[in-house]
Amino acid sequence: MKIKSTLLGLGALLIAGMAQAQDGWNWPSDAAEEAKAREFNAAYTDYMKSEQFVEATKPLNWLLVNVPELNESIYINGVKVYDGAADATADETQKRVYQDSVITLYEKRGELYNNEPKWIENKAYYGYQYYKGDKDKVAEPIADFEKALELNGTINYQLTAAYFDLVYRNYAYNQAYTAEEILAIHDKINAMLDEEAAGGTDVSSQKSTLEQLLVAMELIDCDFIENTLGPKLAADPTNEALADQIFQYSVQYKCYSSNAFLQALEIKHAKEPSYSTSQVIAMRYVQDDKLAEAEEMWKQALTLAENDAQKAEGHMELATIYAKQGKKSSARAEAKEAANLDSERTADVYSMIAGMYMNSFNECKGGTSRVKDYSIYIAAYNAYQRAGDSAGMAQARSRFPSKEELFTEGKQVGETVNTGCWIGETVTLATRD
Repeated sequence: MKIKSTLLGLGALLIAGMAQAQDGWNWPSDAAEEAKAREFNAAYTDYMKSEQFVEATKPLNWLLVNVPELNESIYINGVKVYDGAADATADETQKRVYQDSVITLYEKRGELYNNEPKWIENKAYYGYQYYKGDKDKVAEPIADFEKALELNGTINYQLTAAYFDLVYRNYAYNQAYTAEEILAIHDKINAMLDEEAAGGTDVSSQKSTLEQLLVAMELIDCDFIENTLGPKLAADPTNEALADQIFQYSVQYKCYSSNAFLQALEIKHAKEPSYSTSQVIAMRYVQDDKLAEAEEMWKQALTLAENDAQKAEGHMELATIYAKQGKKSSARAEAKEAANLDSERTADVYSMIAGMYMNSFNECKGGTSRVKDYSIYIAAYNAYQRAGDSAGMAQARSRFPSKEELFTEGKQVGETVNTGCWIGETVTLATRD
């Protein structure tokens, strides 16, 4: 996958390291050597100021070889000189010599002045520019970024994308990491970016690049979440960081049916219960036919609901669970509560109730009065009518008692009768013919 570059514009970070010459000059004790050192120091400085970087390398190289402890400025300025020379050179072999010299200058500076924390990020970024396409050397700037993290505890947020791009390339070139190691690096960088964002910095570009690179590595899919991360969480269910990781990846890659996602969500819910987490957990329990667990979770969801629409959903889901359990009276009560809270659910509620009535004939028939037995279909008709379901109304009406059945039992159209059974509704008699 081709990654659109978002790693431009970072050169300004390096300018801060190009300080002016410092105090503490160590001129040679020999007068002739001192004169030569002064001459070459002035020469390379003049060339550098006029951006004649290739010409500047010659007197600078003499200083580095013959008076390496002259002053730290020859290493600070030397980086600028050799990097500029690399840009100015068309010959690829010579370009690499100049680039390698930049890295060598940083290493020698560290040996002499022991101030690596000040410039290690700059060295890492130069290494990124030079070696990101080199299979054999790409690991070197990665080591420098990791050294910067070790020494300073963090790296400049603008360099995080370069760091992870190197990881991506090292993985592509050399299969240098396991999937878990890459995810650990990714999460470490994300944590740094989150901390930066908390201070008001816009880190959206860096985060976007990280996600593009992670997707390009094709490490994560539902099988990885379930079969690699899931067992780790099962072995250590107190690992909240891993649970958060599984939850985030499951949402990102739409892996909602895995057991790993459910366990991660349960851990997240236990720590920070919310309507949305209880809602999803309850739905998964229903999916897994764990109706008792789903019932308890929806009851908890009702206590966490933030508005009537959420409460209505909770009552409707409980109605569905009770219906599956054969608790029809409870199902009807929950459904009606849902309609009371959210009028937009009226049609669904009364279609559900009508369906339960229609399916209760064998359960409710007494066998002594056909009019009473068939009156449940009148109750179903009334419910379908409230639902605005004309097809359901027609189906229920076809099961009304006949005129003959009313006559046989001494009943008349317009009289009322109670359906009895769990339905317990008083209906006005009507006939199907």
